[in-house]
Amino acid sequence: MLSKRHKPNRITRINSRVGRNINRSIILNTVRRHQPISRSSIAESTLLNKSTVSSIVSSLIEEDLLAESPDRSGGVGRNPVNLNIRQGRHFVGAIAFDAPCTRVAIVDIDGTVKARCEIWTKAVPPDILLSQCLAQLNSFRSSLGPHKFHGIGVTVAGIVDSAQSQVIYASNLGWKNVDLGAVMQAHATDINFTGVENDAKASAIAELLFGRNRLESQNMIFLLIGLGIGAGIAVHGKILSGNTHGAGEVGHMTVAEGGELCSCGNRGCWQLYASEHAPLRWYASAKQSASSSPYALSDVFGAARAGDSDAQHALRLWGEHVGVGLGDLVRILDPEAVVVGGSINQVWDLVSEEIVNAAYGRGTFALERTTAILPSSLIDYPPLLGAAALSIRPIFADFSISQ
Repeated sequence: MLSKRHKPNRITRINSRVGRNINRSIILNTVRRHQPISRSSIAESTLLNKSTVSSIVSSLIEEDLLAESPDRSGGVGRNPVNLNIRQGRHFVGAIAFDAPCTRVAIVDIDGTVKARCEIWTKAVPPDILLSQCLAQLNSFRSSLGPHKFHGIGVTVAGIVDSAQSQVIYASNLGWKNVDLGAVMQAHATDINFTGVENDAKASAIAELLFGRNRLESQNMIFLLIGLGIGAGIAVHGKILSGNTHGAGEVGHMTVAEGGELCSCGNRGCWQLYASEHAPLRWYASAKQSASSSPYALSDVFGAARAGDSDAQHALRLWGEHVGVGLGDLVRILDPEAVVVGGSINQVWDLVSEEIVNAAYGRGTFALERTTAILPSSLIDYPPLLGAAALSIRPIFADFSISQ
C-alpha cells in the first residue's frame, strides 16, 4: 500500500490506454514484489477487476515478461497457477565506472547477474574505457541465445547530471565535464543508452527495485561506503539530485572540527574516518607498519575474525565513525531506513552495534529513534545493479507499488 504520508494526487480523467498502462505496471510490480503469486491474489491485492488482471497477465505472458508455474503448496483441490517474472528473455547491460576497478555485466530483469567482469582502471579517456566495456558486453550477449536487449545503464563514482547524461566531476577517473551520453551514442549507435547516474544514487534505486529488506515506505538513504562515501536519498521513491547535482555528497561533511586534512582541502571530512581507508590506516598504525603498508581490507577482516585485537579495534572505530555521520543524516532527514552498502557488509556482525549506538547517540531523542539501520540486501556490487536498474525500471514503467 502507499505510504500514509504520501498519497498521489487525485486523477479526475484518464483515457483507457493510459489506464491500461497503469494497471499493467501495477500488476508487473505486484508480481515482482510478491512472486510467486496467483491471478486471484493479484486481484485481491490490487483491487483490480479479475477480468482486467486476466487480460493484462495474458499480454504479459505473450511478451515473455511473466511465466506461469503450478502452485505445489499441497492444498486441497485444484492447485492455482502462480506467476513469476520471466527469466532468460529480457536483458540489460550495466557498466559501473570507477577506479581502480570498472565493472561490466549483463543482468536479467529480475536483477540476476548473468555474466560480469572487472576491468582494472586508471585515469583514462572515457571513449577508450567505454570501448573496452562495450566489447565485453557484446561478448556476453553472444552467449545468451535469443533475447530482447533493453539497453545499457551506467553509473559513475562522481557528480553526475543525470538529466543531461553528463559527468560533472569524477576524481578517481580524472573526468571533468564529460558528455557521457554523446560518447555512448558515438560508440553504440544501435543500442539504447538508458542513462547515467551517480553510483550511490543508482544504488538506492537498485535497493528499492531489487532489495529484500521489505521497506514499508520509499523514504530511505542508501549509504555507499568504498574508497569514498556517498549517499542516495530517496524521498517517496524519487532520488534527490540537488541544485548542482551534489545531493548525497556526504563524504565531505565535517565530523571532526580541526581534524585531519582531506584531499578536498577541508579538515575532518567524514570519509577520512569512515571510508575503507580508515580501518586500514588504524590497523597499520597499530602494527607499526609504514604508511604504504601492504595490508588489504580483507587482511583486516580476516585478522579480526581470527581474534586479532588490533583488527577488532580498528573495525570498532570504523563502525563508530560511520555511525556518527549517519546519525547526522538521520536527524536531518528522518528516513524510514538507512541501508548501508559496500565491503563493510562483510563484517556487519562485528560493526553494526557500534554503528547503531553512535548513530542514535545518547541525547534526549535517542530512545525515540525508529529509523532502521540495515545492511544492503543487494547480492552483487550495488552500483553495478544500480546501472542495471536504470534500464530495468522503465520496463516496469517506473511505477512501483508497495504492499
